[in-house]
Amino acid sequence: MATVPVWYQRVISIPAKKRGCHLIQKEVESSMSEIKTLKHGLLHILIKHTSASIGLNENWDSDVRVDMEMFLNKMVPESTPFRHSCEGPDDMPAHIKAAFIGSNLSIPVTDGKLNLGTWQGLWLFEHRNHASSRTLVLTLQGIPK
Repeated sequence: MATVPVWYQRVISIPAKKRGCHLIQKEVESSMSEIKTLKHGLLHILIKHTSASIGLNENWDSDVRVDMEMFLNKMVPESTPFRHSCEGPDDMPAHIKAAFIGSNLSIPVTDGKLNLGTWQGLWLFEHRNHASSRTLVLTLQGIPK
């Protein structure tokens, strides 16, 4: 007899963070404890903002997050004379960075854990100087253990 797939969805709020790159994997995993109940599946994450993004990258050395923020700022400087600037000089650069990095991820789940590489972690890229909390939609599907 086939096992019936299960689906869960949760909307969570990540508290406001300073501009930069932040590990948020623990917050996501603790908000979706059903991950532990799956033999295999998929966790889809959407950030509902146009001036922040999410991605996977280094989870061990915090210098990587500092260097990434430095590079993003050099790649899209606030001194560029953008037409869209009604929310401040960091607004349009934030939209561009978010478009480059992305607003959603799908991560495999295997034996009750996110199936990531040894040094991979889930990052929130905060591109605004004075951001508010960020909303994520977590959708989990899979086959129970």
